[in-house]
Amino acid sequence: MNNFFDNQRILSLIWKRKFHFIIIGFVAMVLGAVFSGPTFIKPKFKSTARLYPSNISELSEESRTEQMLEIINSNDVKKRMFKAFKLDEDYKISKDDPQYLTYMFGIYDDNVSTSKTQYETVEISVMDFDPQQAADMCDSIIHFYNQKVGQIHKAKNKEMIKILKKQLDLKNHEIDSVSYELKEIQSKTGIADFKNQVPEVTRGYMTALATGRGSSSDTKEIKKLYDNMVREGADSYRLERSYNTLINQIDSVKTLYDINVSEYEKNITYSHVVESPFPADKKSYPVRWLIVVFSAFSAVFFALLVFFVLDYRKEE
Repeated sequence: MNNFFDNQRILSLIWKRKFHFIIIGFVAMVLGAVFSGPTFIKPKFKSTARLYPSNISELSEESRTEQMLEIINSNDVKKRMFKAFKLDEDYKISKDDPQYLTYMFGIYDDNVSTSKTQYETVEISVMDFDPQQAADMCDSIIHFYNQKVGQIHKAKNKEMIKILKKQLDLKNHEIDSVSYELKEIQSKTGIADFKNQVPEVTRGYMTALATGRGSSSDTKEIKKLYDNMVREGADSYRLERSYNTLINQIDSVKTLYDINVSEYEKNITYSHVVESPFPADKKSYPVRWLIVVFSAFSAVFFALLVFFVLDYRKEE
C-alpha cells in the first residue's frame, strides 16, 4: 500500500494503458461536446451595462457607488423585475409555492450580477436565454433604480414639506397676533418706530422746554408722545423686535419650503450610463470548450484510479 501512488508505478501504468486513456479521453470529449450542445443545454446570452451614480449624496461611510449597489440589489427592485418580465414563467416557479420568493431570488441572483469596478462604476450583467430580453432587463434595472432613488428622495422631500408647512402656518399665526398688538399700540400711542423715534422725540421735547415753549400746543403734542413712549415704549419695542424676528424666521422657513417643493417636483435621473446594454450576438453560456476539457480530464483521471485499483488487486 505504501507504493500504491509511486511515481514510477503511475508512469508505468499510464504507458501500459495509454491506448485505453486515449480512447476514454476521446470518447469523453465527444460526449462532452454533444451534451454541452443546445439540444441538452439551452444557451444563455449576456448583456452588460456600466453606470456612475449621480445627483445623490454620500450617507455615513458608504460611497455613492456602494449606495447604488445597495439599491440595485434591493428586494424592491428584484420584485419589480419579477413582475415586469414575468420571470416566474421563465424560471418555472409557481407563485403558489410557499418558497416562491426564496427560489426566485436564488435564480435571479444566479443570472443577474452587480459589482463595483476599479473606476468606481457599477457593472450590471444579466444572463438570459433571449439576448434581447437580457438587454431589456439591464435597461429596466437602471430604470427601476432611478425610480427607487426618486421615490426615496420624494418621500424625504414630502416629509420636509409637511413639517415646514406646519412651521409656516405657526409663524404666520404668531406674526398675525404680534401685528395686531403692534397696530393697537401704534394707533393708541402714535409710536410708529420706537427705536428711531425715541431720540428725535426726546430731543424735541427737551429743546421746547429749554426755549420756554413748554405751554405751546406743539410742545403738548410732543410731551404726549413722550409720555406714551415712557409708558408704552417697552411693549412697543418688544413687539417690533418680535415682528422683525418672525419676518426673518418666516423668510428662512419659506426658502427651505420652496427648495423642498422644487426638489419634490423634479423628475431627474440618478445614474449616468457610460456603457449601454445591447443584445449579444454570441452566447456566453455554456462554455463548450471548458466542458469538453473538463469532461476529458475527469474521465481520464477516473479511469486512472480504476486501473490503479485493478492493478493493485492483481498483485494481491
